[in-house]
Amino acid sequence: MREDAAASVLSDEVRVRLYDQALNAARIGAWECDLQSERLSWTSGVYDIFGYPAGNPLRRAAIVDLYLDESRRNMELARADVIRSGRPVTLDTEIQTWRGERRWMRLSINATQDGDRPVRIFGAKQDVTSDRQALEHLRRQAETDPLTGLANRAIFQARYREVVGDSLNYGFASALVLIDLDGFKELNDTLGHLAGDACLCEVARRLRRAFHNAGLVGRLGGDEFAIILRAPRSPARIAEVLQHTLAMLSRALFWNGHRIEVSASIGAALIGRPHRRRIADLFEEADLALYRAKAAGRNRVQLIGDETQSRAA
Repeated sequence: MREDAAASVLSDEVRVRLYDQALNAARIGAWECDLQSERLSWTSGVYDIFGYPAGNPLRRAAIVDLYLDESRRNMELARADVIRSGRPVTLDTEIQTWRGERRWMRLSINATQDGDRPVRIFGAKQDVTSDRQALEHLRRQAETDPLTGLANRAIFQARYREVVGDSLNYGFASALVLIDLDGFKELNDTLGHLAGDACLCEVARRLRRAFHNAGLVGRLGGDEFAIILRAPRSPARIAEVLQHTLAMLSRALFWNGHRIEVSASIGAALIGRPHRRRIADLFEEADLALYRAKAAGRNRVQLIGDETQSRAA
């Protein structure tokens, strides 16, 4: 009988060990919080997720500070809802570990009741950082031009609707700008597509640096780029900014011992007011402005809009 009992105890120990191993492999830990004292209890998996030394005292205020701002607000709202309603909640939160590393964590919250009074909340915490990174990588692939890393045409058009409809910033968008490189086909024919790709990447880098605070930059395809310009607002200032953009783009670049001259033509459609104009109409106007810039000799700016007469810069 003793041997059978020992075998039974050993079997229980094995089951517990396997269970703990499975949780650790899945980067899951369990937790609970006594609502009266706010005393926290963690399994080792939660300590690992937070990178928190096992010997340090668990003070809820210090742990809450490890959540990033938006995640902290969402977590506190979810926690309060579970305590109030008794319904379980699961949400993804972003934390900064005790060692300063950012991680995503899936948090589940449930409540234990004593009669009608919640006395304890508990749940699981799982490190889902790799899953979030994989999803973010797929999102970037879907939304960006693979060569330059700028927004692609589809996401550029979607972001236009967000910018002009942003009530918080009063629909702050001033112009749709199209940029077409001059003589790009000749560059490809002369030095090859690798040189052309290097030129496109350098142009993208210059545009991203020049407009990182003032607009959304995208590559529509080939050698055509686009900008949703948020500032400045006046036609005169827009023309001045775009003239500076021409000068910036016209600086030569060097590739494999070759000096590559760059120039561009720019057409811009002024958005004006009201902001709820169809993007197809703005593209049509910007295309017309771009055509006029090229017809006038290239390497110049042309503006079209309802609030101003067409002008060249």
